[in-house]
Amino acid sequence: MKRGFFAIGVYGAKREVNIGSLWRTASILRASYIYTVGRRYEKQSSDTSKTDRHIPLIHYRDIDDLAEHLPHGCQLVGVELTERAWDLKNFSHPQQCCYLLGAEDTGIPEAILAKCHGVIKLKGDYSMNVAVAGSIVMYHREAL
Repeated sequence: MKRGFFAIGVYGAKREVNIGSLWRTASILRASYIYTVGRRYEKQSSDTSKTDRHIPLIHYRDIDDLAEHLPHGCQLVGVELTERAWDLKNFSHPQQCCYLLGAEDTGIPEAILAKCHGVIKLKGDYSMNVAVAGSIVMYHREAL
């Protein structure tokens, strides 16, 4: 078993179905929890595996609320298409990490990226579906 923990969340989520898909993948890939920032999540009837029994979902009012409640020693890593981001393929995941994704249409605002300990990006010229992008990040972490 690997040491450390990770969580994954979405800032300003656009579609609840994406949170549901991310939540299910997070449970399968052994995330400690998932979270939302700035927008609450309504449980989906399509969640037939009852994911909320296996992995918690936490809601934070805003980025300051999230930063204030990060677990001890945990790094906040943004996932965003930006020039200053590390390519995921070359990224060494922190032992304790909370990954933060943005909505597909707006991404993560620069003021919020500035509060992250690091920023990573996936290959591609434009934004992926948030559940797909989060799943790739989690799989990369677990595959190493």
